[in-house]
Amino acid sequence: MAKRKIKFTRTELKHQRDALARFIRYLPTLKLKQQQVQSSIVQTRQMFREKQEAVNATERTISTYNSLFNDVAGVNFTKLATPDSVDTSTHSIAGVYVPKFEAITFPKADFSLFATATWVDRALADLKKLNHHTAELGILQECLDLLQAELKKVMQRVNLFEKVMIPNTLDNIRRIRIALGDQMTAGVARAKIAKAKLEQKEHKSHMEAVVQ
Repeated sequence: MAKRKIKFTRTELKHQRDALARFIRYLPTLKLKQQQVQSSIVQTRQMFREKQEAVNATERTISTYNSLFNDVAGVNFTKLATPDSVDTSTHSIAGVYVPKFEAITFPKADFSLFATATWVDRALADLKKLNHHTAELGILQECLDLLQAELKKVMQRVNLFEKVMIPNTLDNIRRIRIALGDQMTAGVARAKIAKAKLEQKEHKSHMEAVVQ
């Protein structure tokens, strides 16, 4: 973006001072937003770690009877444990709209509990639990992505205000004040010169009148 050319006038000085006041007033709001988003990221990361641990624990449980899955006729574990739907809502975290897990539904079991081994029901429940945790994990990851993108944007704005806009505006004010001061000094000097010339002219006219 091209830097705006400033004018060395009192009107421009007021414009720059007003802009500086806006920047200084808005900067704390941006910093507060940055802190809120950072705090939300820390909390969401903790939730993500806890959910990842739940996924790992469930995977370890399932691994103990993985070899038994192929021995069960008529039970499609993969199909029955795959969610029919994952319901989410949208809510605001530090002003950022992110998804929130609400519910998950699975297909209805189509096998007889009486005709299968007792561990089959447990295994299916564990597989559903794994997919449940995995779905929540995916939503938390999406939340993190959105929050981190917002944090990056807010930090860029904070840096823009602190390192570019406020320093540039302060420098503009300094330059305008110097220029106005120089203009005033030059104006006073011109006025003195003009006054001296007028006095000299009046003195000359007076002397000529006396001689006559």
